[in-house]
Amino acid sequence: MAQTRVVLLVRSGGDAAVPAWQDAFRPLLPGIEVRGWNDASVRPEDVRYALVWEPEPGRLATYPHLDVIFSTAAGVDHITRDHARPAHVPIVRMGADEMAQTVGEHACLAVLTILRDLPRMLEAQREARWERFEPARTTRDARVGIMGVGSIGQAMAAMLRGIGFPVQGWSRTPRQVPGIEMFAEMGALPAFLGRSDLLVAILPDTPETAGLLNTRTLGLLPRGAGLVNVGRGSLVVMPDLLAALDAGQVGRAMLDVFEPEPLPAVPKSWPAGSPASATANTRSRKSAEYAPAITHHLKTRHMGSKCRAYTQIALADRCDTAADMEMPRHQARRRHTGRLVQQHHALAVIAAGQRDRMRAVIGRIERLNRW
Repeated sequence: MAQTRVVLLVRSGGDAAVPAWQDAFRPLLPGIEVRGWNDASVRPEDVRYALVWEPEPGRLATYPHLDVIFSTAAGVDHITRDHARPAHVPIVRMGADEMAQTVGEHACLAVLTILRDLPRMLEAQREARWERFEPARTTRDARVGIMGVGSIGQAMAAMLRGIGFPVQGWSRTPRQVPGIEMFAEMGALPAFLGRSDLLVAILPDTPETAGLLNTRTLGLLPRGAGLVNVGRGSLVVMPDLLAALDAGQVGRAMLDVFEPEPLPAVPKSWPAGSPASATANTRSRKSAEYAPAITHHLKTRHMGSKCRAYTQIALADRCDTAADMEMPRHQARRRHTGRLVQQHHALAVIAAGQRDRMRAVIGRIERLNRW
């Protein structure tokens, strides 16, 4: 009889990142084997946990004993779009502090690049051309609008306010964020866009957000506005954005995400974008930060009296829209029933089945982790 194994399968950072994940988990969970996504020697029946980014559709359904799916990102849309995934398995999303910090830094860099017209400076430098010019505005004169004000969006807003930008936010459901003027729901989107000199989008990929930035909505921005997209590439209709850039309706765009990725070799698209990349250093930091958080999740009871240890407990009906991620506690209780969303600092546990099923899953995790 084959020896029973407990495998955590990792799809994050490619095969080169697997040793870093193994090193991070080894002292914390010695009873678990950490294996790479492409490791052909892994038996499907041994896989109990999956830590993934954009798993290919249908793959998760091949693991009959899968107990938990960990998303390496703050969003889970890259998992929930797989309709073949095992619906009874809970999804845990990672919203680590480093992610909020790095995305916030990128947003600050992007909006300052647009505001101070850095590409013009770099072009003059490349051409050895001495040119004097003064940017038309300072941070105090340019309002930043953030589409998607979850944990990362709020951290980003604080950083932007810290360098002098007035900041406003838009979310699909009403919410209050200290220090930020908030707009909510589709009816308020025109007013929000009309006051966004610099628009930063950090929305997930859902049916409601796909193609949200198109000719009509880009036309609602102040003429010459800047656009930064750090959410999902599907949010932007690229031909419409390129037309808006040509017409001067959008002054400049900084895009960190595209649809599809990698970006096709279409020269006209590349000047507007800065495709993201992962280095060995960032992969190592991610594994070092995520491993303790995942260990905490696996070794902590998530039901009954222990729920008081969580900073936020809300009832939600689904986990694949921006609205559910951002819904205030009282509205979630009133509008939704049946599925539990728990948020503990950097972790949010999203139950994909009924509560009794979730209790059974947690019980199985606890039994597996009595080493």
